[in-house]
Amino acid sequence: MRPSFLGKILLHWCDSCHVPVLSGTCACGAKTRKVPVTPPGDARPAFPADCELVNRIYRMHFGAPLIPDGHLALLNKVPDTDRMEEIVMGGAVVGAIRYLPCEKRWEPLPRPGAARYLRPDERYVFVDEGAVPSIRDEGASVLAPGLAGIHPSVRAGDEVFIMTRAGDCIGVGRARVDARETATMTRGAVVRTRKNTCSPCVPAPASWEDAVQANARILEEAEDEAVTFIRNVAGNYPGTRTVSYSGGKDSLATLLLVKKAIGNVPLLFADTGLEFPETCQNVDDIAALYGLEVIRADGASRFWESFESRGPPAINDRWCCAAAKLLPIRDTIEQYWGECLSFIGQRRYESARRRESDRVFRNATVRNQVSAAPIQNWTAIHVWLYLFREKAPVNPLYAAGLDRIGCYMCPSSDVAVIEEIRSRYPRLWSSWHAHLVGWKESHGLPDDWLDEMKWRVREE
Repeated sequence: MRPSFLGKILLHWCDSCHVPVLSGTCACGAKTRKVPVTPPGDARPAFPADCELVNRIYRMHFGAPLIPDGHLALLNKVPDTDRMEEIVMGGAVVGAIRYLPCEKRWEPLPRPGAARYLRPDERYVFVDEGAVPSIRDEGASVLAPGLAGIHPSVRAGDEVFIMTRAGDCIGVGRARVDARETATMTRGAVVRTRKNTCSPCVPAPASWEDAVQANARILEEAEDEAVTFIRNVAGNYPGTRTVSYSGGKDSLATLLLVKKAIGNVPLLFADTGLEFPETCQNVDDIAALYGLEVIRADGASRFWESFESRGPPAINDRWCCAAAKLLPIRDTIEQYWGECLSFIGQRRYESARRRESDRVFRNATVRNQVSAAPIQNWTAIHVWLYLFREKAPVNPLYAAGLDRIGCYMCPSSDVAVIEEIRSRYPRLWSSWHAHLVGWKESHGLPDDWLDEMKWRVREE
């Protein structure tokens, strides 16, 4: 899948403070360098559950974890058939993890920089000194004549580290043969070396508090611009102002900005009936903490009515958004105010559609709502650093490893995410599964429609 350019990639790294910085200069005064992440480049912090996942994957494959305690790591989701995350540490992409839906497992995709953080105990090869320049400098494959040693764990198709006899990593790649086959090989490729973008990697411990300080000026400027935008839009709208609050990070950052710009306004929450319990609790907690009224739009009944006639929503038939969110929001606004201005947590880096969206607009379905996006040009790192700075009570689902907060059965979720949700929330998933089974049986669908998650795509 091709990378999607949704805006300028702002991610830099300060080698003095060892933190991500969103401009060419750190608050410490040092010049920063760009981090060559894959577009759209909307990287986010790796939280404890994310680090545990990455370390589990690398430990299972290489016998050693990748992310050390006390070091900052970022994850950057990139286009793939299901889910793939680049791992940024020390100012470089040091590797990735990719989910393989057919095998229901993750695989590691290390880059040479990963060797700055781990020494593999399994799945590596040694090469003779004469083979080093062509492999290291030209990305040549490891050929049988240049092979000096191979760990017995290596199987064809495995990702491996390519090492010198002295233990230096000169490349990474995918094994073409099993280790045992190399004993009789006199020619041919043993490892196909993967060419990667070279980038300096400078490991050192740091904290997210350090990152907030390094980006102090950037956060102040972003806040000032958003607050001015909110005041200008609100000044041109005489009616009721609200914040569309979802329980996610972007709507929380938007809420904090609105409070600073124009004070307290009601929260407008679309309760689809398909929310995580943590999300519903977060809405209540935020309302209580900041003394805000919550206006709830009930979308559950409309969703299940539509399900009875249309079946489960799909990636290419997302009727659920209109049924469970937009139409209930429209009716709720009509009931309470007739019309309103809603500040929303929309960002251009989320999708091509949002990149093209105006910053102030009316949704075609919800004509009685003017929507305004204060953080339209913020990246995920802007949002997270701002929330860290404000010590805001974020939804705990993020710390548990979910990067987006929404309906637990969203068909647009990656299979990797759905499998994690199914494992972590068996009661929620069993309820959804029962509805899928009912639809499958009433319409005579094959077993793989359910077992292979084909319900997520509507056949044309």
